[in-house]
Amino acid sequence: MPQHAPAAGNTAVQTSYWASIGRLAPLVRPIAPRLLLGLVVALVASALALAVPQVLRLVIDELVRSGTEPSAVWGAAGVVLLLGALEASMSYLRRVLVIEPSIGLERQMRVALYEHLQDLPVSFHDRWGSGQLLSRSVADLGFLRRWLAFGAIFLVASVSTVALGVALLFTLSWQLALIFLTAAVPIMVYGAVFRRRFSLATRRSQDQAGDLATAVEESVHGIRVLKAFGRGREALEGFTEQAQQLRGTEVAKARHQAQFSLMVTLLPELALGVGLVTGMWLTASGQLSIGSLAAFFATAAAVAQPVEASGMLVGMALTAKSAVDRHFEVMDAQNTVAEPASPRHIAEPKGALAFRDVHFAFGDPAHDGARSPSRTGSPSAGPREVLRGISLEIRPGETMALVGATGTGKSTLLALVPRLYDVARGGVEIDGVDIRALPLAELRRLVAVAFEDTTLFSSSVRENVLLGAPVQAGPGAEALLGEALDIAQAQFAYSLPDGLDTRIGEEGLSLSGGQRQRIALARAIAVRPSVLVLDDPLSALDVATEERVSARLGEALAHTTTLIVAHRPSTVALADRVALLRGGVIEDVGTHAELLARSEHYRWVIASLPAEPRDLDKDHEPDLDRIFSQGG
Repeated sequence: MPQHAPAAGNTAVQTSYWASIGRLAPLVRPIAPRLLLGLVVALVASALALAVPQVLRLVIDELVRSGTEPSAVWGAAGVVLLLGALEASMSYLRRVLVIEPSIGLERQMRVALYEHLQDLPVSFHDRWGSGQLLSRSVADLGFLRRWLAFGAIFLVASVSTVALGVALLFTLSWQLALIFLTAAVPIMVYGAVFRRRFSLATRRSQDQAGDLATAVEESVHGIRVLKAFGRGREALEGFTEQAQQLRGTEVAKARHQAQFSLMVTLLPELALGVGLVTGMWLTASGQLSIGSLAAFFATAAAVAQPVEASGMLVGMALTAKSAVDRHFEVMDAQNTVAEPASPRHIAEPKGALAFRDVHFAFGDPAHDGARSPSRTGSPSAGPREVLRGISLEIRPGETMALVGATGTGKSTLLALVPRLYDVARGGVEIDGVDIRALPLAELRRLVAVAFEDTTLFSSSVRENVLLGAPVQAGPGAEALLGEALDIAQAQFAYSLPDGLDTRIGEEGLSLSGGQRQRIALARAIAVRPSVLVLDDPLSALDVATEERVSARLGEALAHTTTLIVAHRPSTVALADRVALLRGGVIEDVGTHAELLARSEHYRWVIASLPAEPRDLDKDHEPDLDRIFSQGG
């Protein structure tokens, strides 16, 4: 079970709190009026809470005087009841004002993040764990929404309450107010230490949670492999270690917050204890009225509540900063596979494909997006050049097979055609036009791809096959669907429990390997491309089935240029010409027979290709109902 590099949140570029939060300003601006109104309502509620002690002061001082009518108590009780009702109404109104726009902002940011992830190049996704992206799109944005709707408003309201409350304390007794304020000095000093420690722990925790999510996703997707090899215990041990690391970080966070909460709770209470003794002496000496003493401690209690909550609110604010930083780490990643500044178009595509002195290197900074915070590497490791000057021309309608030993760059070369990666030097042309000059949408209508490692989506067979088709519904789509399934020899789809509307499960794992490959091939065929790029998409089929598929491809796509990575002699023999890759360059090009006759390396490669596998689909297809009824 592969282990992920440890989360490196503590090595992320550190920015100030306001610099990070300020990046939300353009997004928050449309909903700012309602958020500000919610803040005003929260401030009114705080002022109402502070008004109650002032009413109590007046009542107590009146009762102490002789001749006061008892009815005055009922009047004061009515005022307190009214203030409490207004405060409750303000709390309700605040929620009504802020919850809907904050949820809308969360949706907007989540959609924008997903759209950006779709736009970013494959090189970005090669480096980022899926769990890291998942935690940013779900957990981080959910926390930002709660912070905007609750944490930020309450933090401002709490600071305002404390400021107003302290001012009222000074009007009641400046001596007692000074005693109460002495508790603020050590709190402020320790607060700076708390902010630094908690922010580092928060970032580490969020990155570790992303790594943990990646581990869960990989284990779920690879559960068959883990079970087949009996590696469940090892996977559990690795997961447990990651979970333990996250637990340790969360415990450290809780410890920091508990220490801060202890200080902000204990010190004001100690100050109030000293103030009580002092206040009784002041009252006894006639320097302070009984009502003022009672109002002072009632006001101090109202002030102490937001002070005690400050640990949680400051923690939320620091976590929100970390969430913002993590969000913009992805949003700031640049799409290196960009749309052309001056696009060109191919009016009547013929499918001539050419590689002109193509160079490509993995790890080239020019092709990197943002570096994943959870992946580390040697700083001295430079780009690894995979293709070193590839020049190759494929005629319209021709089928060209790419052959070479493992690691020679065959799949990489294919990935350059639809611009999943961009070349470092040189160029790839279709009908004489550099593909970097074509709009991406047009390029990917001209080029269709089928990979050996097929990925199907958790939707119906119909939706999977028509994923990139020029028409998605209607008679034209149905005809295209039927033709694509027929060419790919995927008629088994009609026998599924719900026919073509059968949901095939996550990543198509309810189908056999050969069935998945044929559905993926049908998906590429349905695009009706001018250039078809096949990365050994028939490796799970037997020779007879492969030959039928290839024959139908030749008939139906006679004018489609096909570039195919071949890992079996039978696939090579079906191609018009063969290109031999060696050491990142094209060593020779010719027919299968010509290369056999003149190239010793080609004969060695062909001899080393694996034996033909047996197609197990024939054994499974009669029992498809049973397979799907039992979950595959």
